[in-house]
Amino acid sequence: MAADQAVTELDRARIERIVAQIVRERLTPPAPPPVPRSPLVVNISVRHMHITPEHLETLFGPGAELTPQRWLYQEGQFAAEQTVDLVGPKRRLLAGVRILGPARAQSQIELAFSDAIMLGIDVPVRMSGNIEGTPGCIVMGPKGHLVLERGVIRAQRHVHMSPADAEYYGVQHGDAMDLIVEHPTCPLTICGIVVRVHPRYKLEVHIDSDEGNACDLPGATRMRLVRSDNRCRTG
Repeated sequence: MAADQAVTELDRARIERIVAQIVRERLTPPAPPPVPRSPLVVNISVRHMHITPEHLETLFGPGAELTPQRWLYQEGQFAAEQTVDLVGPKRRLLAGVRILGPARAQSQIELAFSDAIMLGIDVPVRMSGNIEGTPGCIVMGPKGHLVLERGVIRAQRHVHMSPADAEYYGVQHGDAMDLIVEHPTCPLTICGIVVRVHPRYKLEVHIDSDEGNACDLPGATRMRLVRSDNRCRTG
């Protein structure tokens, strides 16, 4: 009889532990989802030029250096006070194209699709720095001009992120993501956002002015960056 009572007590204690565990699990609120290591920033990258020191002197005179006008979101990057004018095959002028600094190893011009149509240039979509086989144009400055043989592109939409942000989103350098722009009248999903990972990068999506206008980016109510589901093709 004593043995049966001991077994009953053990069963009762085990049942009480199980019930208590179930109650705790049901009453404890679920853990909040992880948050990005950085706030998501989406910026419109308007037409601009990256320039070599040699080309800068050709356009602005010997000893010319870029003068920061406004610092950009990525560390060390700035919009310079200097601007140039572009002339394309149709002899049309695109004036006041701002140079971004600091100076680079090769000159490059990034245009929106509508800019390229106006100039009459058939621009390919490329990642920044990949200018092999791209068209050129005439670049005019206050002290001279140069015939740029190559380097005019439409920049591939992309996102800068740190390794910690890449880990949060579950992506790697070179992967594709989708930007979901919520808007009361013109919501849009922009696919093919190429991931660029570097320890110095802050989380920032770059789209061009045509893409920004298409979704009225300033009027967006919410923006989300998600892994690509391959609904549309990159580029």
